[in-house]
Amino acid sequence: MPDNTDIPSHSTATPSPAGPAKKQAYLIGSGIASLASAAYLIRDGQFPGEQIHIFEETDLNGGSLDGKGSAEEGYLMRGGRMFEEHYGCTYDLFNFIPSLMDPKKTVTDEIVVFNKEHKTRAQARLIAGGKKVDMSQLGLSVNDRLELMKLMALSEDSLGTQRIVDYFTPAFFTTNFWHFYCTTFAFQPWHSLVELRRYLLRFVHLFPNDGLKALTGVWRTPYNQYDSLVLPLITWLTVQGVRFELGVQVTDLGFIHTAAGKTVEKIHLTRAGKPQVLEIGNEDLVFVTNGSMTAGSRLGTMDAAPALGTKKDGGSWMLWEKIARNNPEFGRPSVFDDHIEDSKWESFTLTFYDPMFFARMEKFTGNAAGTGGLVTMTDSNWLMSVVLARQPHFLNQPENIQVCWGYGLFPDARGNFVKKKMSECTGREILIELLSHLRFTDDKEKILSTSKCIPCMMPFITSQFLPRARGDRPLVIPRGCANIAFIGQYCEIPDDVVFTVEYSIRSAQTAVYSLLHLDKEVTPMYKGQYDIGVLYDATRTLQS
Repeated sequence: MPDNTDIPSHSTATPSPAGPAKKQAYLIGSGIASLASAAYLIRDGQFPGEQIHIFEETDLNGGSLDGKGSAEEGYLMRGGRMFEEHYGCTYDLFNFIPSLMDPKKTVTDEIVVFNKEHKTRAQARLIAGGKKVDMSQLGLSVNDRLELMKLMALSEDSLGTQRIVDYFTPAFFTTNFWHFYCTTFAFQPWHSLVELRRYLLRFVHLFPNDGLKALTGVWRTPYNQYDSLVLPLITWLTVQGVRFELGVQVTDLGFIHTAAGKTVEKIHLTRAGKPQVLEIGNEDLVFVTNGSMTAGSRLGTMDAAPALGTKKDGGSWMLWEKIARNNPEFGRPSVFDDHIEDSKWESFTLTFYDPMFFARMEKFTGNAAGTGGLVTMTDSNWLMSVVLARQPHFLNQPENIQVCWGYGLFPDARGNFVKKKMSECTGREILIELLSHLRFTDDKEKILSTSKCIPCMMPFITSQFLPRARGDRPLVIPRGCANIAFIGQYCEIPDDVVFTVEYSIRSAQTAVYSLLHLDKEVTPMYKGQYDIGVLYDATRTLQS
């Protein structure tokens, strides 16, 4: 594993009790961006925890980093985020959050140790026809290589709202390179070319040393991200006195113009079913998580397919639409929430009460659970992938139960074995399709009778990748605004990549330091494209 040059040294600093005497901070949504904002307000802004209020419309904190369930009901993860060594903001945040397993260590310490002890090297990253695909070649033509290198050199403005499919030839989408890339990061051919360019640059250092082919540069958390990240962060914030309110939906913001600029003066919310108006002082701060990639998520069961939700299932999109209507500097939410057919896909969580599936997967792939990463079935009409994490994956998971996660990028395609759209399939049918691709059909009945598969349809899961133009996403601090910040996946941070925990935490750091006018720099972003050695190795890899 490379030296951890981007990971801060262990910090045991505690926030000063001194701070704003009356100033309040209101955070809308309790995803990782809001939780990180609260932590930075306390540590760097010396903000008293009891003056920080987090409003969450659901009954669970953590936003898209959720993970829940039980042995009896089965476990559920809507998704999972991968990490790598250069997530500087992430490791800075969790370097002052104590581990729940060992309070003498930080969560960052825990992640670093875990990834030193459990290294990833996928031996069956791609399969077809029930057999491993030869991964020694990326399969790129000379023209594909030239177009990739040209793309990385072009400016974002020159690309406009082009889609990936507008730039590359059809043959490109059949290569091993594309299968590696699109399933690792969840890109679709109709997604934004600008976002693909950002990913190519941000992760160019992962091209060599089998970083693409075998996911060797990927880091993971010891448990699912709720248990490993959200739970210790919430625990620390609660000790600091932060006030969490679940079941509170913010429906609108009221603004006035002051000498300092556009200022939030009212928060309209619904609490216990009753509309209320909260008066906001000129010195108070408001952090808005605009939009949600897991809004409208619907679950199925072993015997029922999940329904397709809409942007009206929750308040995140509706709030953004309302406040952006008369404030063009707040972006254009319709770019992201009005194209469900282009942003949806379906995941599924498998709970096994018998070790047979895991044993067969470990034998087939050559990877012990937690060392292999995604296994993608390139001949799957759904483009199905599955990943076996190290067990246990949940803090409350018994030793005799195993859990894994998978997804399909094309939920409206007809299955190869179950002749139905994935979106119309029950959990049982999704598991049958998976077992059939793996050629585990001789044990199909036993696995089906000792497993639970919970499908989850997510209408906006890749909406942040949709083609966009400058101004479609608001700046973290919109120009002319005094006390409001946008955080999360739908604000604009130059050069960094959405669909990552790092992006949300960077937005939080930026928001806190800017609103409080702190003499602190946001954690620098790693830019491997300016390292001659990295570029040389990446160019050599693309020739394979």
